Amino acid sequence: MSDIVNKDLLENTLDENEKLDNVSDAKIAIPKHMEEEHEVKEEKDFDDPDKLFSQLITSIHKYHPSTDTTMIQKAYRCAYKAHENQKRKSGEPYIIHPVSVAIILAELELDKETIVAGLLHDVVEDTIMTNEDVAREFGEEVSLLVDGVTKLTQISYEHDKVELQAENLRKMFLAMAKDIRVILIKLADRLHNMRTMQYQSPTKQIEKSRETMEIYAPIAQRLGISKIKIELDDLALKYLKPEVYYDLKAKIDEKKSHREKFIENIIEEVKERMDKAGIECEVDGRVKHLFSIYKKMVNKNKEFDQIYDIFAVRIITSNLIECYSALGIIHEMYKPIPGRVKDYIAMPKPNMYQSLHTTLIGPSGIPFEIQIRTYEMHRIAEYGIAAHWKYKEDIDGNNTSRNEEEKMSWLRQILEWQKDMSDNKEFMSLLKSDLNLFSENVFCFTPQGDVKNLPKGSTPIDFAYSIHSAVGNKMIGARANGKMVPIDYTIQNGDRIEIVTSQNSKGPSRDWLGLVKSTQAKNKINQWFRSELKEDNIMKGKDMLEKYCKSKSIVLSDLIKTEFTDNVMKKYGFKDWNSVLASIGHGGLKEGQVVNKLIEEYEKKHAREITDEEILEDVKSKEKPTISKSKGGISVKGVHDLSVRFSKCCNPVPGDEIVGFITRGRGISIHRSDCINILGLPEMDRARIIEADWEKGEVKSKDKYMARINIYANNRMGILADIAKITTEKELDVTSMNVRINKQGLATISMSFEIGSTEELNKLIDKMRNIESVVDIKRN
Repeated sequence: MSDIVNKDLLENTLDENEKLDNVSDAKIAIPKHMEEEHEVKEEKDFDDPDKLFSQLITSIHKYHPSTDTTMIQKAYRCAYKAHENQKRKSGEPYIIHPVSVAIILAELELDKETIVAGLLHDVVEDTIMTNEDVAREFGEEVSLLVDGVTKLTQISYEHDKVELQAENLRKMFLAMAKDIRVILIKLADRLHNMRTMQYQSPTKQIEKSRETMEIYAPIAQRLGISKIKIELDDLALKYLKPEVYYDLKAKIDEKKSHREKFIENIIEEVKERMDKAGIECEVDGRVKHLFSIYKKMVNKNKEFDQIYDIFAVRIITSNLIECYSALGIIHEMYKPIPGRVKDYIAMPKPNMYQSLHTTLIGPSGIPFEIQIRTYEMHRIAEYGIAAHWKYKEDIDGNNTSRNEEEKMSWLRQILEWQKDMSDNKEFMSLLKSDLNLFSENVFCFTPQGDVKNLPKGSTPIDFAYSIHSAVGNKMIGARANGKMVPIDYTIQNGDRIEIVTSQNSKGPSRDWLGLVKSTQAKNKINQWFRSELKEDNIMKGKDMLEKYCKSKSIVLSDLIKTEFTDNVMKKYGFKDWNSVLASIGHGGLKEGQVVNKLIEEYEKKHAREITDEEILEDVKSKEKPTISKSKGGISVKGVHDLSVRFSKCCNPVPGDEIVGFITRGRGISIHRSDCINILGLPEMDRARIIEADWEKGEVKSKDKYMARINIYANNRMGILADIAKITTEKELDVTSMNVRINKQGLATISMSFEIGSTEELNKLIDKMRNIESVVDIKRN
């Protein structure tokens, strides 16, 4: 890997235009010197479930010695029995997974109901147990938690399907709002799955790591759970960018003993000075985690050797005064780097994190960072929302103050967006921006001295909307540090911002959407346009709908009927049809999106009538079935006088199991029985599937049928020549060939050719599998 890091390196990995769906078993290229470490051994000494469970009980008693573990032990026995005959991909007993998840939850010092739900989180999804069984044995509270996690497990984050992804994320945030413990269990579940990701296929590794990087790690960060967030970051980087991960790891390990000695000396010096000053504290140190270093390289476009503060020393004191006293002593000991002192105690991060940060020049001129915080701040930094969670009880049995719910303002903001936004793409855009792991913040002040935490690059418009939507909507200008500035002024750390408003203001301009950086401001501006210009948007939306239908030769009057529009309104969450039109007018919904849904509703109503009159007349005949033969040697039972053709979506070949599908006006199309289009047919269309078979004796050796395959291979010189050699030997008529190479160097070679039967095809595939660097071959 080159040490120069492109700003878009990881973002390209997460780019929704980069599709890896067709890469079934792609191999990730691991640097040679790291292969041994990465290699998965066939034999493994698995953990003993009972010993692992004893470790769980020990962990619980550390933070809550008086906990009655009877229910936890009962849950373990129940989960053990339910998963008794199940194995994980690694070969280990499945029970290892829920116990490991429960241990992670215990490390967050959560209550016994959450621990129990962690042990049972897969029983409803993967065994014969039901939610009712869980409720009966362990109570309604545990049952609701298990049910919430089960529903999250069923959510799929298909990277290139924005609509589906957005709908599923909406469900996730609603589940979080009902009980934050649901997402805590899900985070623990994802962490253990990422720890054992080496047993999954490369495709699954990339898919799950992308989800982790885009969704789970940012949520852990937003909830302030650095204990989980840090590990998720590094594990996701390991599979998404293995060359980056192993290169950084090698560079850090290269001088491991030297780095350890450096940190030990700093810790010793600091501890000695703190003791002399009478400050009781704990001092420890570490090298920063890999993703943190990589993030600095990307954001600053620097090489590894140019990232200096990769060391962090932490001082944990008893109280706030000692934090600032310790900072003064540290600045006497080492020279601070100007502009690198950050006071997150006075100005906490949105996720509740508080600490003093200072970067210093250490011995031999090596920079390092010191973080200073109290024990309570440290607990919040490690456990985040789990440390303040409203259900959690302390050792004395007192409920944590409900004022801590204010810390969940971020989640409430997400839920507000959901109510306001009908457009899933807009919701996803705002959410991804808000969850962006690479984003940085800027701190500024109101005229009253209150602190505002905004995304880096924010303008006075962002500031105005962070105060209140009414301030933003009436804004006509701004001052920074007492001086008038343009509304596109970039706010700097420490700026004192004042917003100038006027009751005569006509409201925000659409241009502002291109200036603001915060998701809150974007949402509030869009909200203003939706409400203030509703009548105009209704007329505009109606006009757009009519023009769209006219361009497609669609009779709109046939579709705009209550029986169809009601379902469309329900789908998108609108109370009346005018709201749908207004959404089209302001760009929230696309006219084609609405028309397609109306057509879908229209066809549902008319499907039975069409099926009875045009399709099933011959199929439902009580006479002896007739057989239609085609030139391709196909027999179709139950119909006559209909043309037969081969579908291009699955390209059946003699030897494949096949079915017929009666099309509207184009005869019968022949599909493989496992064709995705057949398996995915709606229930109302399944009546149009009829029996079909290859007619014995009709298929001649000279008959040829179109087949398509995808060859997945590690890219190398000469691979196409090797493939061409085999196709020439087999005298194949290759009609098309397409090659795509992804960023991991995996080539996908799509080929179309004519062949006589599945027997010939399978022999061909077996021969091609022996080509050097071929990873896998799949029929398209």
